[in-house]
Amino acid sequence: MQKKVYSLDIGGQTMTAEFNDWADQAHGSVLLRYGNSAVLATVVMGSKESDKDYFPLSVDYEEKFYAAGAILGSRFMRREGRPSDEAILSGRIVDRTIRPLFPKGIKRDVQVIITVLSLEEYDPDVLAVNAASLAIATSQIPWNGPVSAMRIGQAIGSEEFIVNPTYTQRIDAVERMDLLACGKDGLINMIEVGAKEVSEETLEKSLARASEEIEKIQAWQKMIIAEMGKAKMEFASPATTPELEAAFAELVEPKLKASGGRLPKQELGPMKSEWMKAAKEKLPEVMPGRLDSYYEERLDAYVHEIAIKENKRVDGRALDEIRPLFAQAGGVSPVIHGSGIFYRGETHVLGALTLGGPGDAQLLDTIEYQEAKRTFMLHYNFPPFSVGETGRVGGMNRRATGHGALAEKALRAVLPAKEVFPYTIRIVCESLASNGSTSMASVCAGTIALMDAGVPIKKPVAGIAMGMMSDAKAGEYKVLTDIQGPEDHHGDMDFKVAGTEDGVTAVQMDVKVEGVPLTVLTAAFAQAKKARMQILGVITAEIAAPRADISPRAPKILTAKVKVDQIGLVIGPGGKTINGIRERTKCDDITIEEDGTIFITGSNGSAEAAFKEINDLTREYMVGERFEGPVVRMMDFGAFVKIGPNQDGLVHVSEVAPFRIGKISDAVQLGDVVPVVLKEIDEKGRYNLSIKAADPEWAARKGVKPSEGGGEDYGRREHRGPPRRHI
Repeated sequence: MQKKVYSLDIGGQTMTAEFNDWADQAHGSVLLRYGNSAVLATVVMGSKESDKDYFPLSVDYEEKFYAAGAILGSRFMRREGRPSDEAILSGRIVDRTIRPLFPKGIKRDVQVIITVLSLEEYDPDVLAVNAASLAIATSQIPWNGPVSAMRIGQAIGSEEFIVNPTYTQRIDAVERMDLLACGKDGLINMIEVGAKEVSEETLEKSLARASEEIEKIQAWQKMIIAEMGKAKMEFASPATTPELEAAFAELVEPKLKASGGRLPKQELGPMKSEWMKAAKEKLPEVMPGRLDSYYEERLDAYVHEIAIKENKRVDGRALDEIRPLFAQAGGVSPVIHGSGIFYRGETHVLGALTLGGPGDAQLLDTIEYQEAKRTFMLHYNFPPFSVGETGRVGGMNRRATGHGALAEKALRAVLPAKEVFPYTIRIVCESLASNGSTSMASVCAGTIALMDAGVPIKKPVAGIAMGMMSDAKAGEYKVLTDIQGPEDHHGDMDFKVAGTEDGVTAVQMDVKVEGVPLTVLTAAFAQAKKARMQILGVITAEIAAPRADISPRAPKILTAKVKVDQIGLVIGPGGKTINGIRERTKCDDITIEEDGTIFITGSNGSAEAAFKEINDLTREYMVGERFEGPVVRMMDFGAFVKIGPNQDGLVHVSEVAPFRIGKISDAVQLGDVVPVVLKEIDEKGRYNLSIKAADPEWAARKGVKPSEGGGEDYGRREHRGPPRRHI
C-alpha cells in the first residue's frame, strides 16, 4: 500500500491527512484523523454534461455503526438504513461550504462521499469539511478551494473559547455556545451556531477566533495541495453571444426599466416564461438550458445593481425594513394543545404543539447518540401549495430536515428543565405560504405555540433572515433585512439569526460567493438584532407570557420520588407490579428514571390513582401514624391488619381494648376494617399496631366485653409469625 501522511497541531490535538491508494479509482480521496475520530472523503466528477438547469452536486455523509464500535439498529435490521438526522445535517454542512466554490455554470455531476470510519471524542462534521476540501482540491476537478472548518465552544460561566471542543466539553459541560464556522482567506462562508442567549459581540469574537484557526488549516492544506494536487481540468463559463444579449435587451430590459426596480415574486415567474417562449422562437439554435441560465445571470446582475447603486429592493422596501407582521396565539382547534400562527409578509407558518409524557420521547440509536432520549422535537413541513405549485406530498428531504433542526435549536435554549416541566414536546410547523425564510417564521410560530400551550419557557424567541448584495471587486456590500424569495435566490448570503431580547440562540449562514468579511457579519448581526426586537414586540403583544395552565386536553404528569433500592419493588418481577398499576388505574404511562424519579402520565384522574398506589407501595411508615385497614390474618395471639399495599402489622390481643379480652376472635373477624396506630417497629423490622391507641372506645362501641379476671392490661406472649418485610 502506498501512502503519504501530513500532520498539523491544532486545538491541542494532531490532525493527520493520509493519502493512500484505498480508493484509487476516485478522482480524489483522503483519510483525515483527529484524535480517535476519522473520516474518509472521496470525490468523483461525471464525464458528461448534465441537462439540468442547476449544478448537480451531491454530498453523502455515511455513518457506519462499526465507527462507534457498536452493533446498532433494530433487532431485525442490523444494517445501516436511511441516514439519521445528524448525518443529513452534517452532509448539509459540507454541501453548503463547498458548493459556492465551484465555477459558475458547471453542469457535470460531482459526488462527494464522507464515510465516518471512527468516532470517539470529536464530532466528525468538522473533519468532514476539511477532508472534502482536501479530496476536491487535490483532484483534477475545477474548484476554487481549499476551505477549512473549525468549531469554537464556550462553557457557561466562562469567557474563554475552546478550540475544537470534545463531545464531553460540548454536552456534559452544558455549553453556553457551540459554533462551527467554515471559510478561507479571512472570509467566512458557512456558520452553524447553537447558543444560550449569547451576545452578538461574543459571536463576533468567536468568529474572529475561528477565522484565526481556519487560516492555520488553510496554510496546511495549501502546502499539501502544492505537493499532491493534480492539474485542474479547464472549465470555461458558457459564452454570451451578441444575439443573446440583443434578445434580452429587446424582450426583458424594457420591462425591468418600467418596473422601477419593483419586481414582485408573482411577476417574476410569468416574465421568465415569456422570455423562454420568445427567446426560443428568436434563437432556435440556443439550448433551452442556456436561455434559462442567461436570464438568471442578467436578473441576478440587475437585482445586485439596484441594491448596491440605488439602495432599492425588488419590493420597494428600505434595506432594513421588515414586511408586515401578524401573530395569533391559539384559536385553531380546542383539540390542539397549543398553536401559533405567524405572518411575515407573504410567509405564513402554523405551529401546532402536542404534549406527551416522558414515555413519548424519541429514542435515539445512532453512532453519536446511543440509547439517548429526545424530549423536544420540531418537525417542519413544506407542502407544494405554499409556493403555488403542485408536487409530491409527504416524505422528508434534506432541506426540510435542516429547517426543522434550525428552528428546534433556536427554541431548545429557552425550554424549562425536565424537573420543572417533564413533558415531551412536539411542534409541527406547517408552511402555509412561502416567500422567504419559513425556518425563521417557524421559530416565531413555535414560540407562540409554546406559550399558548402553557409551556413555561424562559423567554420568547424570534428569528429573522438577513441577506446581502455585494460587489467584492469594488468592496461594496449591502445588508438586507427580511429577505424574500427573489432576494434569497439572487442574493449572495442567507444569514439567519434567532434569539431572545437578551441574546442569540441560533445562527445559520450560507453564501453563494466565496465568503463574507467579518465586518459585514458585524453589520448583519446589528440589523438582525433590531429586527428581532421588532418581531418580539409583535409576538408579546399577542401573548405576553406562557399561559398559566396547560390545555385540559393534555395529559397530566405527576412526579414521585423513591429510593433507588425501591425501583425493583415498583417494577416487580417481570414488570408485574408496574403493569398491574397501569391496568388498574388506566394511566397512560409510568416512566422510572435511574435515580428513582417516577413520572406518571394520565388523564381523568388516572395519574392521581397511579401516584397514590406507588406512594402507598413505597412509603416509609413512621411510629405514631394512624391507619384504617382490613384484618387479613388471624392468630391465637392477635390479628394482622393491612396498612399498605405491601405491608401489614400485628395487633396483639392486648392492644385491642383498654381492658383484658379473652381471645382475638371475640373482637375482630377476617375482613373487618379497624383503626390502628403504628406503635413500634421492632429490631427485626416487624410492625406492631394498636387499636386502643387509635380509638380507646372502639372495643366498647363494638360490644366487646372484658374477659373474666378483669384488669386493664396484661403481658404479651412472645409468639409471632414470620418477620414481615419492612419497606
